[in-house]
Amino acid sequence: MKMKVIWNYNGKIPEKITFESDWMNRKFVDYLIEDLMRTGRAKNIIIRDEMENEWSRKEFLKLNEELEQEPEDITVYFDGGYDKENALAGLGMVIYYQKGGEDFRIRKNEKLLEIDNNNEAEYAALYSCMGLLEELGVHHVPCVIKGDSQVVLKQLEGEWPCYEESLNNWLDRIETKIKSLGIRPVYEAIGRKENKEADHLANQALQDTFIHSHSKY
Repeated sequence: MKMKVIWNYNGKIPEKITFESDWMNRKFVDYLIEDLMRTGRAKNIIIRDEMENEWSRKEFLKLNEELEQEPEDITVYFDGGYDKENALAGLGMVIYYQKGGEDFRIRKNEKLLEIDNNNEAEYAALYSCMGLLEELGVHHVPCVIKGDSQVVLKQLEGEWPCYEESLNNWLDRIETKIKSLGIRPVYEAIGRKENKEADHLANQALQDTFIHSHSKY
């Protein structure tokens, strides 16, 4: 998770002056605070995260130990493939994250019956990603969600209307899961080339080749 440091200038100037850092990786926060404290010119130091939570340095040091054991810096890729003739959907899901200073990747695919169209397959793939995040123990952190379906991403952002009942049902289920996990989604539309890993998994599912792996990356 990205964080920033906010502090008041402690010097000869009588006016109150507040400084704020750029967003930075959590592991660099205490290094910056140490440097600031050595100058003797910083007081009332506050640490703020991307979810708008704030801590004192003492609180942050305790929190930092806990966060080392939780998944963070999460990026989700999803894709849905559709076999119109048989009304089958292949779902591809990939999740990258960090935990304890190490990088991990989850790869999974599924096949679903009685899916109406490709857009529904895309929604189903993203909903499956939400289930994987829940299994991973992800909560109250930002999550970057990437896919090549403009329809799904724009509808989730509220920029495009959703008129189809079947898609609305998936949208509601995804939003309910996001709310229950307390995550802050950051949606990013990408091209098919960048989404090739999830796309390949979706196609494999349609060919009855199933993958479920969870490993260091």
